[in-house]
Amino acid sequence: MSPNNFATDFNGVSGEMPEADIQIITSGGRRIPAHSTVLAAASSVLESILVRPQKRRSSEKTIRILGVPCDAVSVFVQFLSSFKCSEEQLEKHGIHLLALSHVYLVPQLKQRCTKGLAEQLTIKNAVDVLQLARLCDAPDLYLKCLKFISTNFKKVEKTEGWKFLQDHDSLLELEILQFMDEADSRKKRTRRHRREQNLYLQLSEAMDCIEHICTEGCTSVGPCHEEPCTKKLPCSKFKTCQGVQLLIRHFATCKRRVNGGCLRCKRMWQLLRLHSSICDKPDECRVPLCRQFKMKVQQKGDDALWESLVRKVVSARTISSLSLPKRKREEEPKMNLDHHQARSLSTTRCQ
Repeated sequence: MSPNNFATDFNGVSGEMPEADIQIITSGGRRIPAHSTVLAAASSVLESILVRPQKRRSSEKTIRILGVPCDAVSVFVQFLSSFKCSEEQLEKHGIHLLALSHVYLVPQLKQRCTKGLAEQLTIKNAVDVLQLARLCDAPDLYLKCLKFISTNFKKVEKTEGWKFLQDHDSLLELEILQFMDEADSRKKRTRRHRREQNLYLQLSEAMDCIEHICTEGCTSVGPCHEEPCTKKLPCSKFKTCQGVQLLIRHFATCKRRVNGGCLRCKRMWQLLRLHSSICDKPDECRVPLCRQFKMKVQQKGDDALWESLVRKVVSARTISSLSLPKRKREEEPKMNLDHHQARSLSTTRCQ
């Protein structure tokens, strides 16, 4: 029977609650009247205490709740009867209520305290709340405290709570420092992954531009057997397309590329090779050297590093096409193609 049902049953019979049959005694000697049936219904720990035989011969039933302020015990007993706790009470007694809810197994109150304390974290109380969360087996609150301390560590390490922790709980101090180190590593991995994905997207877009330029023509560059189209407006991928056009024009006129002495020509060569690795119609393709690269791969094979790059570019292209509407993709700002190609392709070997 829940406390609410208990109260409803008695109200239905007599219109009022029966007299309290037990006294809660606090550290300050305050006596708080309560109903044993309500306490037993709200907490299995209190229920086991109530059924335990009294050592004293006195007919008065009492339960001692010590070690926390009297007002916190009053709020705790009130919650057991009504399952209500105001924000003001939670702000004032949240730490003690969390301890009581854990000791006496009151999950509803523990959940309220965990949420409330997570919202009330400050530089001064973060370490204390962290220690309490560990003692009271509140993993969500514990993680919130770790993240808060990690974010504000320079300020937290100046508090008395942190100094006390260093002197009395070196294991918890080590755990906090390890969490901060892992969090920093996760951030670095995430940033690196995002940069890599952005580079693969740029290369994927460059592949589209090469096909577009060599098949239809774009602004001042077009198929070698036709006149370039100068009447069209710049395409939607303007900056990337412009970068590819500059590389094509340079590649066509550079005199150093034969000896492999030109880095820009090497980039263009790698872009053509990348296109060939992705292209599934080499016999119909109008991109220069596409078929020749295919034949070379069939004869000699590709190295693992290059195959990995091809897979990631294809994957980035697929994810991009599935996750974003076409119009939104076209409106995204483009970055300097030469710069990103140089960084991405620098890890590959040109055959």
